Amino acid sequence: MEGWLAGIVAIIGGTDMYLNDCQVECFAYSDAPGRFHFQLGATEHNHNWISQEILLGYDLPRKYGPFQPIVSASLTGTGDAWVGAGLKWTSEHRFDFPIYFEGYAMPGLYSAGEGTDIGGFIQFRGFIGLGYEFDNGIRAVVGYDHRSNAGIWEENSGLETLHLRISVPME
Repeated sequence: MEGWLAGIVAIIGGTDMYLNDCQVECFAYSDAPGRFHFQLGATEHNHNWISQEILLGYDLPRKYGPFQPIVSASLTGTGDAWVGAGLKWTSEHRFDFPIYFEGYAMPGLYSAGEGTDIGGFIQFRGFIGLGYEFDNGIRAVVGYDHRSNAGIWEENSGLETLHLRISVPME
């Protein structure tokens, strides 16, 4: 995984957890809205735009401290497929306006199909994004993510995605 993306999620999420959750219990369970995601993006490999990607995801209706479990699956126009699960952090409810930041880290399984071989079937996906929540709870997020195998295999060129995601609460 691109080290700086994982570092950003860990530092910001960990700081938020320490400041806002650890007075009672750092990883305390709480309810959170489940959300369904639909994401469209463009994928890049070695500074070349190579395909488009569609991603479907779901935020589970719970949190542990500031972290929410998520699952996602994606497919590119060249047949690359990825499926994973991990944790997401958002700055929602930390500020009194509808703009927020979010990040996630997800290990997953990857198949290159007819697309790009980025080295092995285990790939980690890290993400940072800026979002806006509308009055009806629907969110729009512009984000960037990187997936790679963190050096598990010799080939580790990685794949980036620039995308727009729409997120709908499932309440």
